[in-house]
Amino acid sequence: MKKINKETDMNEKELVEFIAKSLVDNADKVQVNMIESEKSTILELSVDEPDIGKIIGKHGRIAKAIRTILSAVSNKSNKRVLLDIID
Repeated sequence: MKKINKETDMNEKELVEFIAKSLVDNADKVQVNMIESEKSTILELSVDEPDIGKIIGKHGRIAKAIRTILSAVSNKSNKRVLLDIID
């Protein structure tokens, strides 16, 4: 697993992949697909079926936290980044 330090500059896809792999039991099944358009980027996150709950969390709290982090990171690129969790 890749360690993050202050010098590491991650893009949104790598960030979502890192967070997801840190949360799930089966990290090998984590896939992030990036769909880019002119003003937005859609990240499709796919994990193993038993790990879906770990990504979404109770009442969607973990998914919301991941989306909040993505929003903060994407502000510097002036693009809207959306996260879709594929089950």
